[in-house]
Amino acid sequence: MKIYNICFSPTGGTKKVADILAEELCHEVEFIDLTDSSTIFCDVAITSDDIAIVAVPSYGGRVPEVAIKRIMQLHGHGAKTILVCAYGNRAYEDTLVELQDVATQTGFYIVAAVAAIAEHSIAHQYAKGRPDAQDKKQLQEFAKKIEENIHLKNTTQLKLAGNHRYKKFNRIGIVPKATNECIKCGLCAKKCPVNAIDSNNPKNVDSKKCISCMRCVTICPQLGRKINNVLLSVINIALKKSCSERKDCELYLYT
Repeated sequence: MKIYNICFSPTGGTKKVADILAEELCHEVEFIDLTDSSTIFCDVAITSDDIAIVAVPSYGGRVPEVAIKRIMQLHGHGAKTILVCAYGNRAYEDTLVELQDVATQTGFYIVAAVAAIAEHSIAHQYAKGRPDAQDKKQLQEFAKKIEENIHLKNTTQLKLAGNHRYKKFNRIGIVPKATNECIKCGLCAKKCPVNAIDSNNPKNVDSKKCISCMRCVTICPQLGRKINNVLLSVINIALKKSCSERKDCELYLYT
């Protein structure tokens, strides 16, 4: 038996959550990077004896569209599956129910779901440093509870927070720009999940492709990509009321 850690995590927060769960389940882990546009996901050999963790960030209360497309290429073959949604301390709204619908369609057998907090990918002051030590302890406890119940057979769908009539997805439209520190190393273009950055000239970005995931900002070794400071200030103010109070991780489990 193997654990497939299937993860869309452009800035690393979602992966941190999924890694904590995977490590606590104590089996051989294979990481499947849903941000890698070059991977042929239909070739991933998941079996019914395996455990899958399918983890995504919440973008405006929804699953990122590109993550859906790549999950749909997989074949779950009835593998017992833990859904994970990471969000920046605002709300995850319909993310988990949408992920449940997508994973079920592709043959995964959902046994549990987790909503967890990760540092906000744009407004870093919110949920800064999370998942932290307190989160890690809680997630490890979740993993133990999941393992205790993972072999229970259920014919009903796991009841999750959110609506199956998903909220309308509002595209953020924040496109990071290259600064004078950019040395055109090409790392951002190579690692962009949607190939929105010109590999020959990283200052050129296809704004229609960009999903505002902030990977290019996070991984640039020269700190050569940024979003507009005025726009960032507006975002910080808009999120202050909903993001300032610490939220806990949540576990959904059959009992």
